[in-house]
Amino acid sequence: MLGGAALCLAGGLLNARQFAFSWLLSFMFFLSLGLGALFLVMMHHLFDAGWSVPIRRSCEHLANLLFPWMALLFLPLGFLARQLYGWMSADPRLEHALAAKEPWFTMKLFYLVSAGCFLVWWLLTNRLSYWSFRQDQTGEAEPTYRMRFFSAIGVPLFALTLTLAAILWMMALQYQWYSTMYGVYFYAGSVWVALATVYVLTRVLHRQGALAEVIHERQYYFLGSLLLAFTVFYAYIHFAQYFIIWNGNMPDETFWYVLREKGTWWDVGLVIIFGHFFLPFLALLRIDVKYRFALMIPLCLWCWLMHWVDLAFNIMPVLHPDGFAWRWLWLDAGCFAFMTGLLSEVFLRKYARHAPYPVRDPRLMEAMDLHPLAPAHLPAGEPGPSDELADAPPQFRGGEQ
Repeated sequence: MLGGAALCLAGGLLNARQFAFSWLLSFMFFLSLGLGALFLVMMHHLFDAGWSVPIRRSCEHLANLLFPWMALLFLPLGFLARQLYGWMSADPRLEHALAAKEPWFTMKLFYLVSAGCFLVWWLLTNRLSYWSFRQDQTGEAEPTYRMRFFSAIGVPLFALTLTLAAILWMMALQYQWYSTMYGVYFYAGSVWVALATVYVLTRVLHRQGALAEVIHERQYYFLGSLLLAFTVFYAYIHFAQYFIIWNGNMPDETFWYVLREKGTWWDVGLVIIFGHFFLPFLALLRIDVKYRFALMIPLCLWCWLMHWVDLAFNIMPVLHPDGFAWRWLWLDAGCFAFMTGLLSEVFLRKYARHAPYPVRDPRLMEAMDLHPLAPAHLPAGEPGPSDELADAPPQFRGGEQ
């Protein structure tokens, strides 16, 4: 974190515009990680899933990075917005593409919508975490219903704010361009990188013993399966966007891809095709690979790299149209290192203050593969398998609590 801060300071003094783009690249990476984790938490509650209970706490801590930490990391972008977004200096009376998108592309709406996005993310992450931690203390059923309620209202709010953030903070770098699939494209990449991160965190916590009693092969299998699913989904969305725009052959749309086929950006595009899709897709096809940590951990770290490359493909051609700027890679790495160190420290502090998994979630027994038997199937006076679980919530037993 300290080394990254030093590089950020040096880069900001040398080239403020380059620093703004490098900061935006790292910011969007960690924003997507937090948003992907928030989506996983809400899906857990909406589907009333049992297998994901042991990994839910890690997702909650990742989602809680959205506020206030990502909001604070947004402040440099707010101050350097004119260095990033050309529409802020353009005259809508002379730019038809800008006039057609008013009032969205105005200074007032930019900052109001940005603040609104963080407000919604704070509401969702705060309430979901509050009721989750409260259930740890009380074991009541009410927190489960409240978390379902906030997840139900949270999904449409999540979709709206994620789309607005992707448009205003990333797609607006080239305000003349538009794509109705851009929000879904950013969403697919966000959940993809969140799944890879949660897989690694689960394995680390499992080896350290924090999750040793509640993690089984099924958690790794389902995480790997979802990672495969979102690998395909991301590729489908990205290709569909490209295919539709290229087939339409309208200059207002195709110029975005034309720019990204110049210089070394063509090579970066090939890296995304083969590294972001084909490699993880082919690697995850085998069922047994999802349990082989010697293969899965490097693959998940590879997912981090590919997601960063994908975001660079979206952001950096605006500043460097001739190709990837290797000479500024140190500044990109500095911004990434600073945010990685800062957010890792925040995550570890949150993790240390709470139980490593929801200890009184009603689905915890199911996640641990402990299914209580009815009294008719047990010898008189003999305890069932669930009686061996210390501090477990009361389980339903043949009509008796």
